[in-house]
Amino acid sequence: MVVGLAGALLAVWCIGTFVTKGKGTPAPFDPPPEFVASGPYRYVRNPMYIGGLFVILGAGFALASPSIVMLAGIFALGVHLFVLLYEEPALKRRFGESYMRYKTSVNRWFPRIPSSID
Repeated sequence: MVVGLAGALLAVWCIGTFVTKGKGTPAPFDPPPEFVASGPYRYVRNPMYIGGLFVILGAGFALASPSIVMLAGIFALGVHLFVLLYEEPALKRRFGESYMRYKTSVNRWFPRIPSSID
């Protein structure tokens, strides 16, 4: 349950950051007009997907379900391909150089401590 709760809290933090800093939502029909590189996005480029993965894994662990844990792996692979093939190229087109700088300083999946404070 702890893993799932942590994932849900991370997803809520992401949504709050999009609303307050980006002036939009994670929904494709209302994306933030401003590039968001604060909050959880300061540590890792795809925290919302990581939160979703933790929710699925948490459910699998809580229910002792190998099938749900396998579903988490399928989800992770699908999200990784989506990020590589669609999302990153779209963000590069939309935000240009600011996204490229961000991409070189923040990891895609594994969080790291940023080199400077916002």
